[in-house]
Amino acid sequence: MVEGGPSGSGRAVAERLPREIWVLVGSAFLIAIGYGLVAPTLPVFVRSFDVGITAASLVISVFALVRLLFAPMSGRIVGRIGEVPTFNIGLGVVALSTGACAFAGNYWQLLVLRGLGGIGSTMFTVSALSLLIRLAPTRMRGRATGMWATGFLLGNIVGPLVGGGLAAVSLRAPFLAYGAVLLVVVGVAGLLLRGRTGTQVEATKAGPPARFRDALGHPTYRAALVASFANGWAVFGVRVALVPLFVVEAMGQPDAWAGIALAVFAVGNAATLVIAGPMADRRGRRPLALAGLAVSGVATGVLGFLTEPMPFLAASLVAGMGSGLVNPPMNAAVADVMGSRARGGTVLAGFQMSADLGAIIGPVLAGVLAETAGFPAAFAVTGAVALVALAFWVRAPETLPAPPSGSAAEESLVECSATECPPSRTPTR
Repeated sequence: MVEGGPSGSGRAVAERLPREIWVLVGSAFLIAIGYGLVAPTLPVFVRSFDVGITAASLVISVFALVRLLFAPMSGRIVGRIGEVPTFNIGLGVVALSTGACAFAGNYWQLLVLRGLGGIGSTMFTVSALSLLIRLAPTRMRGRATGMWATGFLLGNIVGPLVGGGLAAVSLRAPFLAYGAVLLVVVGVAGLLLRGRTGTQVEATKAGPPARFRDALGHPTYRAALVASFANGWAVFGVRVALVPLFVVEAMGQPDAWAGIALAVFAVGNAATLVIAGPMADRRGRRPLALAGLAVSGVATGVLGFLTEPMPFLAASLVAGMGSGLVNPPMNAAVADVMGSRARGGTVLAGFQMSADLGAIIGPVLAGVLAETAGFPAAFAVTGAVALVALAFWVRAPETLPAPPSGSAAEESLVECSATECPPSRTPTR
């Protein structure tokens, strides 16, 4: 709710995120911890079946590949049965398939189980983001998506630390622990969300599903797709695939320095994720997206030209900060295009697919470049991909809804969605 006042001067009576948003943030944290439990163990566990490095890599890649292929179906499932049931079913699939990995008797069983995990993963990711968008107050979307991303990031930091200790006990123990964590999330978060959103969201806010082809006609959504692809390429692909190799092979540093470089990137990312959400809600989506892409693109591009540890760590920190600036405004802009009353399963599925595609293509092409032209070329091209996304955002209109100007509640805002407003129009009342 807002108090009445002159246009543009209304102020919020209570600027607080709904409790359900915090349930989703906590769920993201626990899910990411669980993923971090198995991430360090999985390659070693696969190799215990006497397979080669390529076969071991396939088990890791099949998860992302299945996520990419199943994303459109996940979007349709959200549109048909709703976010909360899809969320619970997706987490249940991941919990059971991951727990079953601990009992895999051969390589092929493990490969199939990881593929099933990818199906569940895309179901809960699309449904959680769709629910987050519909629960968040219109002018707090940046803050909500920023906190959600921070929950994932912190979980990814904590998880590997715990996973290393479990792996010392047994290579199968982390899979059982991850499955147990997810079952707890299904039981607790699923109950809280179902109990609180059944009437609030499903009945009062549900509208016709947003269509991907309509959203694709909006230049800001297209800019978000390209930025998501660049983020997947750099953050989920090249950072994990090339940074450890560059630190050890090109810089001649011990293996521990690779972990330090990744941790420094994560610190920079977390530092700006926290502030980027509220800033995107106050200043707009476009300025932060432009700044973040410029910073991350330049910082990533120079990584391959640095030969000393400290400058490399400094550039990694800056690249992480730039990436953190991009995430909340990018997610919030997609929400603005959709509008809060529409289920955006297919729109969000397309958005997720762009990141998954970048995470699959990026490491492969960057790896080829590193082998044929050297690490500087690989990092330079990765930075250039972010700058291409920057060019799309230069032409994208601002989508932050205008503040209420009267005594009406915030919920009375008439938002621009892909089907309601022309692409160049700023949302107004």
